[in-house]
Amino acid sequence: MKPQILVGAATSGSGKTTFTMGLLRALKKRGLKVQPFKCGPDYIDTQFHAVAADRDSINLDSWMASRTHIQHIYNLYAEKADVCVTEGVMGLFDGYSRMQGSTAEIAQILQVPVILVVNARSSAYSVAPLLYGYKHFRPSVKIAGVVFNQVASAAHFGYLKDACKDAGLECLGYLPQAEGLRMPSRHLGLTLTAKRQMDEVIERASLLVEQYVDIDKLLMLCTRIFPCQYTLPYTSEVGVESMHRPSARLRIAVARDAAFNFTYRENLDRLAELGKLTYFSPVYGSDLPEADLVYLPGGYPELFARQLHRRKRMMQQLRDYAEAGGKILAECGGMIFLSRSLTVRQGGTAYEMTGILPVDCTMVDARLHLGYRQMDYQGLTLRGHEFHYSSVVCPDVLPSVARLLNVKGNEVSTPLYRYRNVIAGYTHWYWGETDILKLWDEGKRYGK
Repeated sequence: MKPQILVGAATSGSGKTTFTMGLLRALKKRGLKVQPFKCGPDYIDTQFHAVAADRDSINLDSWMASRTHIQHIYNLYAEKADVCVTEGVMGLFDGYSRMQGSTAEIAQILQVPVILVVNARSSAYSVAPLLYGYKHFRPSVKIAGVVFNQVASAAHFGYLKDACKDAGLECLGYLPQAEGLRMPSRHLGLTLTAKRQMDEVIERASLLVEQYVDIDKLLMLCTRIFPCQYTLPYTSEVGVESMHRPSARLRIAVARDAAFNFTYRENLDRLAELGKLTYFSPVYGSDLPEADLVYLPGGYPELFARQLHRRKRMMQQLRDYAEAGGKILAECGGMIFLSRSLTVRQGGTAYEMTGILPVDCTMVDARLHLGYRQMDYQGLTLRGHEFHYSSVVCPDVLPSVARLLNVKGNEVSTPLYRYRNVIAGYTHWYWGETDILKLWDEGKRYGK
C-alpha cells in the first residue's frame, strides 16, 4: 500500500501543473521519496517535475505504448518511492478519440484515484452539477477529492465546499489567487537561469499547498494497493526482451544541454541496455565522443543558433562521422542541427548548421505543428509525437523515405529523412518497448 495520486483537471488551464509542482515539492520537504509521472507525450512538464521532486519524471502515454507496458514502467519506477504523483493532460476525459489517450484512461489502466483540480475564478456553488457529472460520467474513474484553484477568499471557498458536499465529493482545499505562480517560459531551455526561476515558482506553490490543502487527508484518500495489477495477457516486456543485443556493448553518444533536452527517460534506459551512454554538449562545445550510435534529441536550437553556428569543430566531427557511415538518430531540434541553415527571424541571419541534410530550416512565419505520428520503416512500427514551430524550406528537395500517419490513419506531410546511416525527422519517437536498432537493419545499403 502507498499513496498514488493522479492530478486531473476539469478543463485545460485549470491549474493542475501549478498544483502538481507545489504538491511534489511539499511532499519532498516532508522527507518522502516522490516519483512523478506525466500523462501524455509532454517533455516540458516532466522537466518541471524533476526540479520539484529532484527525481526524473516518467511519461505514460496510451498512444505510444501498450497498456501493460504503461503498467510495467509505472510499477518499475514507483517501486522505490514512498508516494507516486501523476500529472494528467488537458481535461480529465480529453483524448485523441473521446477517452482514448486521456488522463481518465491512464487512471483506469493504473487503477489509481484522481484529484480533480477546478478553476473557480468565475464560479461558486454552480460547480456542484459539474462535479456531480465528473463523478458519475465514468464510475470506473474514481475521483478521490477536489482542489479548487483561483479562489478569491474564505467566503468564496465556503460556497465551493458546499458544492463538493452536495455533489458527494471530498473537498481537500484550494489555491488562492496569487501573484508569482506563472511558470517560466516553456521556451527557455534548461539554462541555469530557467532552472532557478522554475525553482522559485515551485517553492511558492508548495507553500500555498502546505497552507491551504489538507495534504494528510489527500494522502489517506489516495492510498492504494501497490503494484498495480497487470492487464492480462501480460505483454509489457515483449518488446524489451526482444531487443537486439549486440555481442559487444555499443558506445552511444547522446546530446544533452539547454538546446537538446527533449528526451523520454524510458528511451534512454533502453539505450543504456545496449551499451554505455556518453553525454555531450553541442552548445557548449564539447567534442563528439567515440560512438557506434549518436542520438540528437529535440529541444530549442533556435534559442542557441548563434552558439551552435560557432561550433565548427563539432559540426565537422558530425559530418565526418556521417560520411564514414556512422549511425545518427536526430529528432526535431536534432534534425535542425543537421540541416544546412537555421533562420530565426524575418530578415535575420541564416545561421550555418552542420549541413549533413541538404535542407534549410526557418522560424519565419512560425506555426504550430502538433499531433501523434506513426510510421512503418524497415519492418519496424514506431509511434511518437510531433510538436514544433519551425518548418523546412523547400521540403521537396529531400524526399521522405517513409509515410507518416496521424491517429486517424491519414497521411501527413511530416518527413523522415535518410542520408547514409543518418535518420532524422520532426517526430519525437518512443521506443520503450521497441528495438530501435532495427531502423538500420538494412544500413549496409547506405554505408557502414
